[in-house]
Amino acid sequence: MSDNTKPTENQEKDSQENSQETTQDQQANSPQEDSTEENTDVENEAEASSSEEKEDEHHKEIEDANAEESEDVDNASRHQILMKDYEAMSIDELVLELNSLLKNEKVQNIRDHVNQIKTEFDKKFNEIIEEKKEEFVEEGGNVIDFHYSSPIKKKFYQTYFDYREKRDKYYSQLKKNLNENLKVRLGIIEELKNMIGSGESMSASFQEFKKIQERWQNAGSVPKADYSTLWNNYHHHVERFYDFLHLDREFRDLDFKHNLDQKLKLITRAEELADEKDINRAFRELQLLHKMWKEELGPVAREYREDIWQKFSEATKKIHDKRNQHFEELDKDREKNLDVKNDIIAQIQKIAHKDVSSHNDAQQKIKNVEKLRELFFKSGKVPRKDNEATWDAFKTATREFNRKKNRFYKDLKKEQYENLKKKEELIKVAQEHKDSEDFKKTTPIMKKIQEDWKKIGHVPRKDSDKIWKEFKAACNHYFDKYHSQKKEENKEEFEAFNQKKDLVNELKALKLEGSDEEKLEVIKQFIEKWNQLGFVPQHKRYIEGKFNRALDQIFKTVDISRKDAELMKYQNKLQDLDEATDTKKIKREESFLRKKIDETKSEINQLENNLQFFSTANKENPLVKDVYTKIEKRKEDLDMWKTKLDQIRKL
Repeated sequence: MSDNTKPTENQEKDSQENSQETTQDQQANSPQEDSTEENTDVENEAEASSSEEKEDEHHKEIEDANAEESEDVDNASRHQILMKDYEAMSIDELVLELNSLLKNEKVQNIRDHVNQIKTEFDKKFNEIIEEKKEEFVEEGGNVIDFHYSSPIKKKFYQTYFDYREKRDKYYSQLKKNLNENLKVRLGIIEELKNMIGSGESMSASFQEFKKIQERWQNAGSVPKADYSTLWNNYHHHVERFYDFLHLDREFRDLDFKHNLDQKLKLITRAEELADEKDINRAFRELQLLHKMWKEELGPVAREYREDIWQKFSEATKKIHDKRNQHFEELDKDREKNLDVKNDIIAQIQKIAHKDVSSHNDAQQKIKNVEKLRELFFKSGKVPRKDNEATWDAFKTATREFNRKKNRFYKDLKKEQYENLKKKEELIKVAQEHKDSEDFKKTTPIMKKIQEDWKKIGHVPRKDSDKIWKEFKAACNHYFDKYHSQKKEENKEEFEAFNQKKDLVNELKALKLEGSDEEKLEVIKQFIEKWNQLGFVPQHKRYIEGKFNRALDQIFKTVDISRKDAELMKYQNKLQDLDEATDTKKIKREESFLRKKIDETKSEINQLENNLQFFSTANKENPLVKDVYTKIEKRKEDLDMWKTKLDQIRKL
């Protein structure tokens, strides 16, 4: 940073003309040796000032920042508003944040915040647009016809346009004020130019110069486009005033001393800022110090100029280097975020590479990807050099998953429409046969289409309830008629069922008395009565099991072998088979008994083989005793199965 810059061509011309006038005035009013000494001072001051014209990188950064904020009259308030991590926010959260800023902060102070919010909103919403467009195209749509609108976008841009309207209104007035300030400052520069060589006394000129300096400091902000040129022009003429106006040394030395004291204070503060932990705060205050150095304070004595500028420059460089180091450390920390985001991208890619196998699988993967998306946005910023590449990789991975998901649902939808056609055909069959009274022929058809319906997969959700109600209504209509007819045909069987149900209850409540023979006689009467009641409907056959279980409880009160008890109960089965018109039932029962005989023989052989594992066949051994008991029981069972088989053969 420098108090002086190279003057323009017009400025050089003014300088030459005023230099000639001033020199003539000095020759007329001052001794030759004073003029010679003064000219020497001018050369030395110009040489010293030239060192401040060398703008290093750390000075240029301050210069650019001050130029940027030259028209920002409230930048301190702007810096106090928290800059949140907008990248980690969802679209809904961004809308709420924009509303909050516009409602609670001055419009001129939220420019950077709004710009970042809009960038993040557009980025995330554009990603949604791309997903919807791909879905539209994959479903057969033409990209030219694609259109997507969202209430959240409308809400966001309505708020954003409110912001722009308020901002434009504010900056329109600000521009007017800045241009007026520019005119005032240009007028001050003209006054300063006219003072040089005006012929007034040195004391009066110096006092007038001080007033001009004060007016300059209070003249207000100017457009940033005019900032550098304006300040350079002003300082050029300030230097001319000091260099070409022959001041009284008392005034000059006092001014130099005042400027030196103030600049030393600025240096001290700049050196203190090097230890400030808040880097951004230190940089903003350093900007202010440079503005004060440049805008409010004039030159110092020749012998101090190089030294104090060097100290100020060194303090500036420390803060500049510390700030750069801070950003480098931020990037190092963000390398961790980069690793996290790359890992998230890899997980999304892993999900995207696997085919979707079912609707549940698709929904689970959608949930997983959505969680990973949230983690991606909440994992913090990455180094600026990696930002674009990371975002592109993330978009590519999520897009690949969305394409595969969309393709699955497109194929699924196609399959569902095919299933819909199949079920509509079954509905047609059901409606064609629902009024049929040829139950023998129609019932198998109706049962088959019910089984076929179960085997057909899902249909589109919007059609599911409708077609099921149609199919169910047709089937119920038929089977209601069928059961009504059957009920009429099986009226006697239903009566038999009711009587058998009463008999079971009577048997459960029975208390046998007398000898075992008398008890058995009573039991035989119950069995005979049961058989005389005849058949029950097919779907009521469970009553047989209840009767047999009731008999088992009664037999426990009588001294009778398990085999004899089983054979007595078996009389029910024999009667059913004897009266049955379908010989297949007898064949099935015979096959069942043969199977039980074979299984029982096999179990006996296995138990007898197990006895060989014992060193002694002592029946007092608990294990051996248990095996012998099981063998005897199986032999009894074998004898019973054989007896039943003999009885079946007699049929």
